[in-house]
Amino acid sequence: MAKRYYVYILRCCDGSYYVGSTENLQERITTHNNGKGPSYTARRRPVQLVYSEVHKTKSLAVRRERQIKKWRRAKKEALIDTHMNKLRELSKDRS
Repeated sequence: MAKRYYVYILRCCDGSYYVGSTENLQERITTHNNGKGPSYTARRRPVQLVYSEVHKTKSLAVRRERQIKKWRRAKKEALIDTHMNKLRELSKDRS
């Protein structure tokens, strides 16, 4: 079975979003909720998975993670809510 790499978005207890990537999504969420992940999520527990996507390679996942991290909140929410038309509009606004 081929390895899978995930890009994910968590909603923190304060309503903020955290974007990350991992090979094992369930284990990573558990790590975040146990306070053993980054200090950002450790201070904002519990966190909830609100979006994920699968990539074939680690480099593709990391590239996508970095792309999403640069987005403003409205664009992340459009992705989370799968509002592709809104996502395209928000992308146009930035260019």
